[in-house]
Amino acid sequence: MRPKEVIILNCFELQDFNFTYPGSRERVLKDINVVIPCGQFITVCGLSGCGKTTLLRQLKPALSPHGQRRGNIFFMGRPLFELSQREQAEKIGFVLQNPDNQLVTDKVWHELAFGLESLGYDNRIIRSRVAEMAAFFGIEQWFYQNVSSLSGGQKQLLNLASVMAMQPDVLILDEPTAQLDPIAAGEFLTALGRINRELATTVILSEHRLEEAFPLSHRVLVLDQGKLISDNSPAATGEILRSHQHAMFAAMPAPMRIWAAVPNHLPCPVTVREGRDWLKDFSVSHELKQPESPEQTTHRNNTVLRLKDVWFRYEQGENDVLKGLSLDINAGEFLAIMGGNGAGKSTALAVIAGALKPYRGKRETSARIALLTQDPRNLFVKKTVAEDLREIFDQDKGSRENMERRISHVCTLCGLHKLLERHPYDLSGGEQQRLALAKVLLTQPELLLLDEPTKGLDAEFKQVLAAVIKQLTRQGTAVLMVSHDTEFCAEYADRCGLFFDGNIVSSGTPHSFFAGNSFYTTAANRLSRGLLPEAITVSDVVTACGGQLPSAPVLPGDNNDAASPDSAAAVAALSHAAAGKPRLPLWRRVTAVFAGCAVVAAMIYAFGTDSAGSSIVPYLAVLAALLLLAFSLGGRRNPVYDMANPDHKLPLRTRISLAAVLLAVPATIWLGVTCWGDRRYYLVSLLILLETMLPFFISFEGRKPQARELVVLAVLCGIGVVGRAAFFMLPQFKPMTAIVIIAGVALGGESGFLVGAMTMLVSNILFSQGPWTPWQMMAMGLIGCLAGVLFPKGCLPGTRVSLTVFGGLAALLIYGGIMNPASAIMWQGDLNWQILLTYYISGLPFDLIHAAATMIFLWLLADPLLEKLERIKTKYGF
Repeated sequence: MRPKEVIILNCFELQDFNFTYPGSRERVLKDINVVIPCGQFITVCGLSGCGKTTLLRQLKPALSPHGQRRGNIFFMGRPLFELSQREQAEKIGFVLQNPDNQLVTDKVWHELAFGLESLGYDNRIIRSRVAEMAAFFGIEQWFYQNVSSLSGGQKQLLNLASVMAMQPDVLILDEPTAQLDPIAAGEFLTALGRINRELATTVILSEHRLEEAFPLSHRVLVLDQGKLISDNSPAATGEILRSHQHAMFAAMPAPMRIWAAVPNHLPCPVTVREGRDWLKDFSVSHELKQPESPEQTTHRNNTVLRLKDVWFRYEQGENDVLKGLSLDINAGEFLAIMGGNGAGKSTALAVIAGALKPYRGKRETSARIALLTQDPRNLFVKKTVAEDLREIFDQDKGSRENMERRISHVCTLCGLHKLLERHPYDLSGGEQQRLALAKVLLTQPELLLLDEPTKGLDAEFKQVLAAVIKQLTRQGTAVLMVSHDTEFCAEYADRCGLFFDGNIVSSGTPHSFFAGNSFYTTAANRLSRGLLPEAITVSDVVTACGGQLPSAPVLPGDNNDAASPDSAAAVAALSHAAAGKPRLPLWRRVTAVFAGCAVVAAMIYAFGTDSAGSSIVPYLAVLAALLLLAFSLGGRRNPVYDMANPDHKLPLRTRISLAAVLLAVPATIWLGVTCWGDRRYYLVSLLILLETMLPFFISFEGRKPQARELVVLAVLCGIGVVGRAAFFMLPQFKPMTAIVIIAGVALGGESGFLVGAMTMLVSNILFSQGPWTPWQMMAMGLIGCLAGVLFPKGCLPGTRVSLTVFGGLAALLIYGGIMNPASAIMWQGDLNWQILLTYYISGLPFDLIHAAATMIFLWLLADPLLEKLERIKTKYGF
C-alpha cells in the first residue's frame, strides 16, 4: 500500500512576527499573525510607511532587510530561513517596483533564460520554458529586441515572465505598476489574474491601484503602523475601514466610496461592473441629479511658460522624442499631462526646466522653476532628513528664524516631523516622495514641475498634496504635473492633456477631457456612463445621488503649528543640523597654512631642482611638512574611525592566514635567491602569489560572504582601479593605497587584503602585467590586512591623524619595503646589501610621493567613505 502523500495547504504562515531595523527602537512590524493558503490572491495595502515593503521582503530571504526578528515564518510547513538559495530562487518569485532594477541582460530572450541558466538547467528545458512564457505573455513580437528599447510596461511584463519561467510556487510583487500608465498597468494586473487563475500560483501583491487589484483578490491585508488591522475579503475590508473611519478608506475603489457616501441598504460593490449595477438599482428608487459642467477656470493673463514648436532628440541620428511641442502655461494654472510610457512626458519636463536644450523651437520663460523628478532620491544629498531640508538654505543669507519657520511649515504639510533624524534612503517610497516635495516647496517656485508626484503616496496624503497645489495656485504659482493617476487629475486639475508621440494631441477641462476617453478616464466615469454622462469623479456621482462628501483637509498655517510639539522637535533637529562641525582653533589654522606652504616649497625643491636629487634631506622635509599639516588639521576622535573593539579576537582563520604569509613568503624569497638565482623569478613570483592569495581567499570563502558584501568589495576595487587610471600622469601619486586602507578599516583584514590584491591585479591590465604584479598584490594586500587588524583592535587611536600617518608609513615602509627589494630580485643577478641599499635610496623619492599621495587621499576620502561603509555594514549586517 502506497504511503499517503502529505498535502501542504499553506504557502506562508507568520506567527507573532516582529521586526526592528538596526539602530531603531520602534518595531516596523508588530505581532503579525497571518496564514496564506496556496493558490490565493492576496493584496497588501496601507498608508505610506506602514510596513508593506518590509513585510513582503521578509518573505524572500535573499531580499530580507537586516534587523532584529522575533517570531516565525514558515514556507510550505518549513522554517523560511532554512531554505537553500536554490529553493528560494525557484520557489519564491519577487517583482520589484522599478523595472530597470531587475533587468540584468541586453536581450529579451536572454532575460527570460537568465534565471534558468543561473540555476543550471539544460538547454532543452530552458528553450521549452522560455518559449512557453513568451507565448503566455505575448512577448513573441519583441522577443529579439534590446531590453533598453522596451517601454516601462513591457519591461515590467518581461520581469514577470522571467520570474514565472522558473515556475515559482508563490509570486510576490511590491507595487509593480507604480511607474506604469493606466493601460500598461491594467494589462500587467490582468496577466497577474491569469497567473493566479490558470496556474494556481499564489500571488501576494502590494499595490496603491486598488481599483484593479481588489477585483482579483481573495483577501486583503491592511497594515497600520506595523500592525495588521484587517484580514478579510475586499468587500468586508471596505466595510471595516468605513466603520472605523480609517484614513485608508479614501484609497478604496470608487464603487465602494460612492456606496459609503450615499445612504442606501444595497450590498457594497467592489468592481466597476458591480458599481454600475448598484447605480442602476439605486436610480430605480431615487432620482439622479445630473451634475452641471463646471465653468472654465479663468487665470491671470500672465504666461509664465511658452513653448513654440519644440523639437528634441537625445543623440544625432536617433528618433525625435519631442515633435513640434507647443504649450502655454499661465500663472495660477494647474495643468496635468497624461500619456503612455515612453511618449516623451518626462523629456518635456526636462526641456521646460532647462536641463535639456531643444535643437529647434523656442522656450520662453522668466519664472523661477523647480522640478520634482520621477525618482525622488535624485534630490537627497545629506545624511538626515533635517540636514537635507536645511541644505536648500546653504546659500541663503536670510535669517535663521525664517529658515526654521519655513522648514517647520513644510514638515507639517508633508508629515516629516517624526522622520527628521532618519536617513533619506531609509524612508519608504511614499515618505521619500513627501521629503522630495518638501525640498521643492522650500524653493518657492513660480513654476512647479511635478513628474509622477503621487507615485507611492497613500490616498490621505494625495488629498494633502491637492490642497498644497491649490494653495500654490491661489498664490499665483503655475503647476505642471505629469501623472498616470487619472483619478487625481480628474479631481483637482484645471486643464488636462494627452501626450502622444512627442506632442500634446488633445487638451481641455477635466470634464470634457475624461468624458470623451475610454481608457484614459476614471472608474467613476466608466461606472456612470449612460446614467450620468457628465460625471467623472466620485464627488460627481455622490452629489448626483444626494450623498455627503467628506470634508477637504485643512492645511496647517504658520500660526497653528508654531508651538506644537512636532514643530519644537523640528526646530531642535534643525538646530542640531545647523551646528555642524566645530571650527578649528586659530593656532591650528595658522599652523595648517604654514605647513601647506612648507609642503609646496619642499616639493618644488625636491622634484624641481637637479641638486636635490643627490640628497635625501628634501624628501624628508616633504614628509615632515605633510605630517605637520595632518597634525594641524585634525586629532579629535571621530566615531567613524573610533570603531575599536579590543575584546574582539581575530578569527583563527585570519591568524592562520597572517602566519602563512609572514612565514612562507620570506622562505620562498630566500629559496629563490639562494637556489635558483635570477632564472626562476617567474616561479618565485607565482609561489608568492599563491602563498599570499590562497590563505586569505580560503579564509574569506570559509565564512560564506553574502552577495551584498561581494558587491561592496567589487565596488571598492573598481574605485581603486579608476583612481589609478585617473592619475596616470602623476607617477606614484595614486589613491589606491588610501582606498585599500579604508576597506581594511571598515570591513576587516580579510576584506582589506582582497581589495588590495585584486585592485593591483585588475589595474595592471591597464598598466601592464609582469613579474612585478604578484609583488604589488602582496604589498597592497598586506597594507589592507594590517589596517583591518590594527584599527578595529584598537592598536591605533581612532583619529584622522593616526589614520593618515599610518597610510603614509604603510606606503613608505610596507609597499616601498617590499617593492624595492622585489625590483632588485627581478632585475639583478647577484644580491648583496649594497645593491639593496642602492635600490632603497633610488626608490625613496617615489616612495615619498606615494606616501604623500596616500596621506592626502586619506585626508580627503576617509570621512565620506568610512561613513558610507559603516552605514552599509549596519544596514546589511556585514
